[in-house]
Amino acid sequence: MRNFVIKHEKEILRALEILPGLVSWNLILFPYWGVIVIPEVVAYFILIFNVYWFYQSFQLALSAIISHVRIQAAKIYNWMADVKDFPDYKKVRHVVIIPVYKEPIHILERTLNSLASQEFPTKQIILVLAMEGKEPIQERSEREKVLRSKFKGVFGEFFVTTHELVMGEVSGKASNERFAAIWVKKNYIDAKKIDINYITVTSCDADHKFHPKHFSCLTYKFLDNPERYKRFWQPAVMFYNNIWEIPAITRVPNTLMSIWNLSLLPRRDRLINAQNYSLSFKLLSEVDYWDPDKIPEDWGIFFKAFYKKHGGIEVEPIYLPLLADAAQSTSFWKTVQNQYEQIKRWAWGASDDPWIIKDYFLTSGIPFWDKTMRLIYVLWSHFSWPVNWFLITLGLTVPTLFNPAFGRTALGYTVPRLSSLILTISLIFLVITLIIDNTHKPKRPDGFPVWRQIISPLEFILMPIAGFFFSALPGLDAHTRLMLGKYIEYRVTEKV
Repeated sequence: MRNFVIKHEKEILRALEILPGLVSWNLILFPYWGVIVIPEVVAYFILIFNVYWFYQSFQLALSAIISHVRIQAAKIYNWMADVKDFPDYKKVRHVVIIPVYKEPIHILERTLNSLASQEFPTKQIILVLAMEGKEPIQERSEREKVLRSKFKGVFGEFFVTTHELVMGEVSGKASNERFAAIWVKKNYIDAKKIDINYITVTSCDADHKFHPKHFSCLTYKFLDNPERYKRFWQPAVMFYNNIWEIPAITRVPNTLMSIWNLSLLPRRDRLINAQNYSLSFKLLSEVDYWDPDKIPEDWGIFFKAFYKKHGGIEVEPIYLPLLADAAQSTSFWKTVQNQYEQIKRWAWGASDDPWIIKDYFLTSGIPFWDKTMRLIYVLWSHFSWPVNWFLITLGLTVPTLFNPAFGRTALGYTVPRLSSLILTISLIFLVITLIIDNTHKPKRPDGFPVWRQIISPLEFILMPIAGFFFSALPGLDAHTRLMLGKYIEYRVTEKV
């Protein structure tokens, strides 16, 4: 198998690019042709899927409750007291890389203010603004001048890098972060002979807002873990910075995505770093940084490290919230478009599947069960992305229109009603989600009417519509483009 894969690598990778779209389209269409050919199989398939969805909803609610309780405890815990118990804590340096491309100054100021407000000594935080050379130099210079002036002397170092796209790279976060990290390694760590064993690196989007205890908690977890050079650290990324400013149709999916991120923290079997995460600079250097020819970078760097280190790589949760911006623009329709494009870019993570599958077969020395369960989770997460909405929302009700006779049978009559009952009971878990959401969401701003806050739970009747336009459709779009070889370009989500 290994020799065959190596010999036909290009053809195999292209075939594997077709796989996500092929699977998702077939699963979506199966109930429609299957209800004519094998209606009983389709009925049980839909029923089993709905039972599975009930189980997943229960797990999500339970995990979200666990995370909520732990976050509430972590917010009041004195992490710095524990950090100071380590005699070498002053050696620790946190490099924070913030890729920047046309973000407004006030967005960056908010992120830097959250770093400046850390209870951990900010002189041990190394700030890196990773700019893109394709942005007009005047805009870059003005932004740098304002931020340097405001945060002068706050951080241990304030670096600005400028990434110029070269042959073999694709425009995006990965190539920019790679350039910035290599620059820091050469011009700071090596030049000043800083001990790389005590340095972490954090991948941070320009709109992220850290909790004040974030880096004290990270420092403790880093120093306390003997396996620190095989770990990533992941906070709960919640899209709440502007949650009250966006329309209801996009507020619903952003709320659900926030609770989903929260619920993943206790799930070591499923937790993979995403959006904002940290790792040791030593690990990042040893696995040769992010790949500059790929758009997805978070799951990509995890699996790159997983294979290069022959397993043993895990993600440790940081039970603290990290606030991010939901997609927003200057008008309703532009906001909807930005949300769609953002989800499509995330769904493009399926483009990682071909090399993840390839390396699964080529990489030896990893426990079979470990790498197999990781692969199964990745494939299920990506392949089912566009499928879930169709099976849950349409179920067997619409397919039976193609075979009315089956709809009149006992099985055809019973399954849609039983599925409806299961999904209705699942709404209990949605209520739990809303309670947790209300706890973590920022307080209502003065300009937001009280009556709209009171009726905000009713916005969730938009779930079927939001689920189609901001989950199923962009996921199917990304899978189909990958299947047809129509590769997307990295598109930065607009910030306002």
